[in-house]
Amino acid sequence: MSTVDSASLLIDGPWEHRYVAANGARFHVAVAGPDDRDAPLVVLLHGIPQFWWAWRHQLPALADAGYRVAAMDVRGTGGSDKPPVGYDVPTLAADVAGVIQSLGAANAVIVGSGTGGEIAWAMAGLHPDRVRAVAALAAPHPLDTRGHPRTAVRPSALRRLAFVQLPSFPEQALMEGDLVARFLREWGGHPGWLDRRAETTYRSAARVPFAAHSQMEQLRWMVRSMPRPDGRRYHSILEERTRPVPVLQVHGGRDGLRPASRAALSKDTAALVASRYQFELLPQAGHYPAEEAPERVTDLLLAWLREVAPVTP
Repeated sequence: MSTVDSASLLIDGPWEHRYVAANGARFHVAVAGPDDRDAPLVVLLHGIPQFWWAWRHQLPALADAGYRVAAMDVRGTGGSDKPPVGYDVPTLAADVAGVIQSLGAANAVIVGSGTGGEIAWAMAGLHPDRVRAVAALAAPHPLDTRGHPRTAVRPSALRRLAFVQLPSFPEQALMEGDLVARFLREWGGHPGWLDRRAETTYRSAARVPFAAHSQMEQLRWMVRSMPRPDGRRYHSILEERTRPVPVLQVHGGRDGLRPASRAALSKDTAALVASRYQFELLPQAGHYPAEEAPERVTDLLLAWLREVAPVTP
C-alpha cells in the first residue's frame, strides 16, 4: 500500500496551518482566532488514531468566542516531526510546553482527548507554569489508572491493547489493514458516529511515513512504563509537583476503552490536583466525544472557558 504525504492532511478550513519549533523538533499546528498575544491561548491535543483534524468542530467556535486556538499534531502524527524516540508522556508534555512558548504565550489552557488527555493532565505536574487550566476528555487521571489496568480499561479493549505491544504487526495493521477503523468503531459510542470521510481521513493519516509506528509507541509506553523506573518517576513527579488548576473532565458513557465508572477523579487525586473541578458525563458518547458529540463538547468548553480564562473585551 502506498504511503501518504503529510501535506495532504493540511485540510482547508477557517484556520491557518503553521509550523513551529519546540523541544528540538518541528510541530504542525492549525491556528484560529485573533492574532493577539493578549488573547487566551487554548491548545488542543488529539488522541490515537487521530491528528489535529479531530478538533475541526471546536476550532472555529472557540476562535469566534475570542480565543487564540492551536490544534496541535503531537509528536509522530500528521505534519509534525516523527523522530524514532520520544513517545513517553514527559517528552510529549515538553513538546507542548515548547509549542506554547513558540506561539508567544506564557501559558495556555490545555485541552486533550484520549492519549492527548493524559498529556494534558501531565502538564500540570511537569510544566505547571505553562498551564492555566486543564480539560481532559476520555482520559482518567494517570494517577488513578496506574496499577489498575484491568479496571481502568474495559475488558473488551484489553485484547486490543495486548496486540499493540507486539512488534511491527500493529503498524502493519494500521497501514494496510483495518486497525484504524477498529479503534474508532470499537472505542466509539456507537458505529454510526464514524462517517466515510472521517474513516478515510484517519486511515490516510496512519499511512504517513513513520506515523503508525509513532502512535503505537505512545500506547506501548503508557502500558509498559507502569512497572518500570521511568513510569514510577513520572507518577512521583505528578504526585509531588502538580499545581492545582481549574479542571473540566468530560467522559462518554459508552467509551469503549475507559469505563465511565472509573473516569472521575478519586478522592485522593481530587485533593491533589483539582481546583474548581467539573465532571460531565455524556451518556451516548464514546471515546471520541469531540467528534461524537461536537455541539455538546463545544458548549461545555465555551462555558467553562468563560469562567477559567475569560476573554478581555
